[in-house]
Formats: sequence, structure tokens, C-alpha cells
Amino acid sequence: MIYRTLLLVILTVPFVTFGQEYAGYSTDSVYMLPEARIESKWLNDTDRYRYNQMKYYVTTILPYMNEATKLFKELDGELKSRTMNKRAWRKYVKTKEEEIRTEFEDRVKQLNVTQGKLLVKLIARQTELNIYKMLKEFRSPLTAVKWQAWSKLNGLNLDRKYQPDEEATLESIMYELGYPLPVGYSMIHTGD
Repeated sequence: MIYRTLLLVILTVPFVTFGQEYAGYSTDSVYMLPEARIESKWLNDTDRYRYNQMKYYVTTILPYMNEATKLFKELDGELKSRTMNKRAWRKYVKTKEEEIRTEFEDRVKQLNVTQGKLLVKLIARQTELNIYKMLKEFRSPLTAVKWQAWSKLNGLNLDRKYQPDEEATLESIMYELGYPLPVGYSMIHTGD
């Protein structure tokens, strides 16, 4: 029985061609498959430890990232509406900064350098901008230069847009925690 089925398959395969019509039926069908996440096993215990440590750090800084993203969107909305003059704008930004400072300053100071780097990357990821331009626009060019110099000393570049292709582990963690990549990023390069 198996031999008959195998023989039938071998005899019919040469007659089926894709992209043409065969016996009145079109063979160029397109199917959209659902997204599939492929997870691999750890190469060693060190890789698993680093992944779990990064996941812990990300879950620790998520409240700060959410608040910073919310604040940025609020400031950006005010900036785009242009209802304030420059002096009122500076005062508004200062009051928002003070609100955030009183609420989060003690906890943010307790973050280590790695958590700080991750926080900056995640804020850049969620806002789809680089932090340097945000500082320059909302604060002052001098403040932006100061923080850029500090970040360079700690191995981070504020004047660079977040690159999801270079942060595969971080993207995997964010996806797992329910934060898909924002719409402005495109990880698929078509070569056009």
C-alpha cells in the first residue's frame, strides 16, 4: 500500500508546476502564516544567566521607562500645539522635571550603570527618537552636550537612534514582557 502511494506521488509531482495553471486550477496561491517565535536552547549557563539578569534589569526599570515615555508624549504634544511662548515653555518643562524628580529620583539613583544604559535604550526605543535630540529640544544644547559626554564615558551614545537589529536579546525580552516593537521600526529589509 505504501509503495502505491509513493509511486503515485512520484508520478504526479513532475506535472505540478507553481505559478501556472494545471487542469484548470491556478497553482500560485499565497498564504499568510501567523507569526512564530523561535526559541533556542542556551549555549551554556553563562548565556542563560546573562539573559535572566537582563530580564530582571528590564523588569526593574519598566516603571521608569513607562513614566518617561508618557512624559515625552505629553511634552511633545504641548510642543506641537505651540500654545506657549518660549519662557512659559521652559517653565512648563521645569515643573514637569521637578514632578518626575520628586517621584523617582531616589529610586533612579539606586540603579546601576547597566540598568541606566538599558533605561536610556528603552526610552529611545519607545519614543522612536534619540535621547540627545530630545534633551536638546526640551532642555538646552549645553545640557545635551553635557549628558552626551557623560554617556560616552559609560559606553553609550545618546545621539544614535535605537537599532533593534543590534539588540536581539533586549527585543526578545521586551516581546516576552508584552512590549512589541513600536510601529516606526522595520526589522525587515527588502533590499529596495
